[in-house]
Formats: sequence, structure tokens, C-alpha cells
Amino acid sequence: MIADEGEARAWLRQLPECDDAAMVRLERLADLLADENQRQNLVSAASLEEVWRRHIADSAQLVPHVPRGTSPWMDLGTGAGFPGLVVAALRPDCEVVLVESRKRRIEWLERAASELGLTRVTVQGLRLEDVPARNAAVISARAFAPLDRLLDLSARFSTSDTVWLLPKGRSAQQELAMVRGWNHMFHVEQSLTDSEAGVIVGTLAGPIRPARKGKAS
Repeated sequence: MIADEGEARAWLRQLPECDDAAMVRLERLADLLADENQRQNLVSAASLEEVWRRHIADSAQLVPHVPRGTSPWMDLGTGAGFPGLVVAALRPDCEVVLVESRKRRIEWLERAASELGLTRVTVQGLRLEDVPARNAAVISARAFAPLDRLLDLSARFSTSDTVWLLPKGRSAQQELAMVRGWNHMFHVEQSLTDSEAGVIVGTLAGPIRPARKGKAS
């Protein structure tokens, strides 16, 4: 378990993706976040004191679940850019689509991506319901919506091979248990940054279709 800022940095450093250039991007992201948070409430002020554990490592723990070269990655309801901007900072060759509908958040995401030189990041400044359908290789969402609602909104972006990575805090197991009507291979993994939190990981085959009634003889 990652317990503090020093451990968060050390854990990041052991990731294959976290070379010196990636670490510079993450340092810059932390600085940009702290500066912007004075203008709009991107994250809680208290969490900035543990930004490396609470936001950067918490986002980066999703990366090892996905082989390098897997793209595109859609981050739904990305808000302040977590996990999407961290994913892009670690894998700048990956196409990362950040979905966010709030105007000031959209402006922040575009500015941050530009400042970090993340040329493969695009921001979809729309409500999720209005985002054009496309196939994603990875779908992430950090505390965006309850799992059943998220699947209703987002299954159209998924194929049977799409990897879903959903940090869910304490509600992970409960939300998974409440899913009905979907063929899925989801399970909960322990968060590396919070002993009481879980990450829902897996794939979605599609909705469960009712069995056809046989013809009367």
C-alpha cells in the first residue's frame, strides 16, 4: 500500500513508463493543478497536500492493467484530468480522449495538455450522452457515476475487448453486486493508494438478451 508522498514517487519511478521525461511532465502537472486550483475547485485543497498519492499514483495504478500500445483510451467525466492526464503523461504515444462537459474544466484540460506537450490528448467538451459513438480500447472513469448508470451511458464505446478501469472508492464491491442485465467479466481489485477503496477491472460482452421463445408445435 502506498502510504505517503515519498512512497508514491518511489512507486511511480518503478513503472516502465516513468522515465525522466515522464517524471518532469508529472511534476509540471502537479504544479499546474495547484495553480489552477486557486481559480477553480478542481480538487479539494486538502488533497493537494498529498497530490502524488491521492491523484497521481491513484491514477497511474491503472496503467499496468493495459499493454503498451493500446489505444485509444477514453476517460469519462475526467474533471480535473484524473486519470486521463496522468495516463497521457506516462504514455504520450497513446491517444487519450478526455470527456468533460463543464466549460472551465474543458479550458483547464486543454491548457494543461498543451503545457505538457501531450499532442495525442483530445478533449471532448460534451455531455457524455452527446459524445459520438466510437470504439475505445480502454475506458476509465473515476467516481463519475454509479456502475449501472455508467454502463447504460457508455457501453456504446465498448467492444468485447475493451478494458474497463473504474476506481470506485469504498463502493466498488457494492456497485458491482448491483449490476443487472449485462454480460461482463468485472472484478474488484484493491486500490494501491487507499486500503478501503477498490478498482473495478474487466471487460463487457454486452447486454443480456432475453431467450427466444420456441415456436409452438
